[in-house]
Amino acid sequence: MGVSASSRLSPYLELCCLRLSATLSYEKSAEEVEVQTGRRVSQKTQQRLVHRQEFEAASGQGSVTQLSLDGGMIRLRTPKGEESQWKEFKALNLMDSEEGMAWFKDNQALLAWANGLPLAQRVDCLGDGHDGVWSLYGDIGDPEQRHEILDWFHLMENLHGIPGSNKRLAQAETLLWKGEVDAAITLFEECNSDEARKFRGYLERHRTRIPNYGYYQAEGMPIGSGDVESLIKQISARTKISGAAWEVLNIPQVLAHRCAYLNGTLSPQHKFLSRK
Repeated sequence: MGVSASSRLSPYLELCCLRLSATLSYEKSAEEVEVQTGRRVSQKTQQRLVHRQEFEAASGQGSVTQLSLDGGMIRLRTPKGEESQWKEFKALNLMDSEEGMAWFKDNQALLAWANGLPLAQRVDCLGDGHDGVWSLYGDIGDPEQRHEILDWFHLMENLHGIPGSNKRLAQAETLLWKGEVDAAITLFEECNSDEARKFRGYLERHRTRIPNYGYYQAEGMPIGSGDVESLIKQISARTKISGAAWEVLNIPQVLAHRCAYLNGTLSPQHKFLSRK
């Protein structure tokens, strides 16, 4: 049956446990395993199974031409009576193969994984306006490879946060859709609000990342980082289960477990069961 000397569980039962605990709490996973198989695998054992695995990292399917990067939040376990703490994790999505990975406070691991991928001669790198996203992109591949693109929807969110004339906002949207950054900046030169001033600075910082979005969309090229935002939501569907809070040391493995499930590597066809 392939049962190792140190385990009372068959590899297939371990697989069932890992698949369930990738979507449910350890407690609920234990309940479901017992109902579906008649075998009792406690929630503590469910947790131990997760933390002794070396989950397979996504590798892409051929040359990688599109990446999207963003951050999500995860709740840390704190002593009883203390206020909850939330910390950021980073997620990188391979838009070609619809696979992704996530890391907690380990940018070096993120960069090592990304630079180990078969990057194409030109890689579209999509992200929102946060400096941390572009700082990380700056260490992936070569400058000649990277084609950085500011998420269109994030750009519009910032634009429509400016108070005042709706006509001016509509004009700016039309200009930015065509990638005409200087003309869009000129529209707001006489606006004295803090929002307008900040938006002008935002456009200056990201001017090289604002392409002709209309052309890109017509050519079937991405203009938004929705893929990685979707990945983060799917990760959070497990990590933000009601009442869930995580020990800092356990978070990297929890993220790897959920990503392995989402990437489809928790299956009998993949030899993922490599114990630490």
